[in-house]
Amino acid sequence: MRTLFLKESFDEVTNRINKLTLNSQKLWGKMSVDQMLAHCSIGIETAIGTKFFSQLFIEKLIGRFFKSMEVEEKPIKKNSPTNHAFIIKSTEGFEKKQNLFRLIYQFHQGGEARCTTNPHSFFGKLTPSEWGSLMYKHIDHHLKQFSV
Repeated sequence: MRTLFLKESFDEVTNRINKLTLNSQKLWGKMSVDQMLAHCSIGIETAIGTKFFSQLFIEKLIGRFFKSMEVEEKPIKKNSPTNHAFIIKSTEGFEKKQNLFRLIYQFHQGGEARCTTNPHSFFGKLTPSEWGSLMYKHIDHHLKQFSV
């Protein structure tokens, strides 16, 4: 299972992010490349614990049923629904690329021991291993969205 805690996965993701340019074209979805970088940064911030979004009642009821699908090997489906807190409406600027690098590095270096104990805003309680896998899959999904 790929996880951002593994050096190989960390290196792969950061190399792919390096290939992004402001002109990278999306294959699906609504986000521009700079919005995607900010969106992925919010995901890592939740895994680190610097951002927290509570679960809505309906998410508490159904989120746990979808959790196993998201933390297993299968890639995230194109155009999967997004928590409204993760939707970036404004153009954030391409400097968000450096912010995402910093956050991924912080998550990777902290390892499982420094991973948040906060529940995920949709899936609920995750183990550090599940957070690492989910963060890899989420970033991989969006890098594929922009052909890198």
